[in-house]
Amino acid sequence: MTTDCPGQDDLLLSPLSPEFRAGDLFTNFVAEEAAQIPLPGEATVARFAALTELGRRDLSLARLAEGHLDAAAILHEMERALPAPAERWGVWAARPPGPGLTARPTGAGWRLDGIKPYCSGARSCTHALVTADAEDGYRLFAVSLDQPGTRPVAGTWPAIGMKGSDTLDMAFDDVPARPVGDPEGYLRRPGFLHGGIGVAACWLGGAQAVATALYDRAANGQIDDHAAAHLGTVDLLLSTAETIVREAANAIDADPQDEHGQAALRGLRVRALVEKVCTEVMEHVGRATGAGPLCHDARHARAVADLTVYVRQHHAESNLAQLGRMAAHHGVQEVR
Repeated sequence: MTTDCPGQDDLLLSPLSPEFRAGDLFTNFVAEEAAQIPLPGEATVARFAALTELGRRDLSLARLAEGHLDAAAILHEMERALPAPAERWGVWAARPPGPGLTARPTGAGWRLDGIKPYCSGARSCTHALVTADAEDGYRLFAVSLDQPGTRPVAGTWPAIGMKGSDTLDMAFDDVPARPVGDPEGYLRRPGFLHGGIGVAACWLGGAQAVATALYDRAANGQIDDHAAAHLGTVDLLLSTAETIVREAANAIDADPQDEHGQAALRGLRVRALVEKVCTEVMEHVGRATGAGPLCHDARHARAVADLTVYVRQHHAESNLAQLGRMAAHHGVQEVR
């Protein structure tokens, strides 16, 4: 993992830490794989399949890689630009209640002040796209993280789940930033709605990783009828989610600018379905395998802990209520 990121003197990482390990994987991903993954609207089936594979490999890596790929998609959509080689980008757009991050124009350009929560890759990203409140609205900014005034806040991610994603709060003190797009443009663009399904593709990979323990037992002839019934349910759930994500990708490629106005409804449906699949897969695998894999299989235990946290990017009944209101307006439709 690189050591040229902000705040390293304050928050040095042990080479044995999950953050260090995921940071190294992220650096290698950007160097060797990121450029080959298509942008949304070009070959989105391949893009989502790559994100699912990353989630199956390691959910913290998937979180970091998805942020970099999302940043590339945003820069391409809003500025017709892409990250330079060796740059590792994050998208830091969480907006929970609280004072948050503010942006102000000065004679020398824009400046950022405040705290941005949930900044994945706080010590492994070189750049970030950051949302902030300004007098003229909610804006997106590009920030280089090697500047004075940027600092990860120690102790802001004590959780075990997704620990490798290094998701700390970031403090900004009079930090220069470049505006990307117009006020509210980040949320209004079609790619915002498409990108949410990319996150769900990562969740799906995590569910596949969790299910591996049960599939492996079956392959070794170590399951009874009770466990076989759970495996049948898991297989049904995963295959359904895989189909829905693939069909959503095809629909994005068919209408990348969302001229038919289906992206919001599609995104809510797909994310809700995949979140439900992830939750139920963890339940069925746990009931079929007992405590053994959680206690003796480090990779399985990490996948369960990570997925439990990661799927909470879906806001449960709040998102379902939004879907219900939208469904009532649109009526029964296929996910297109």
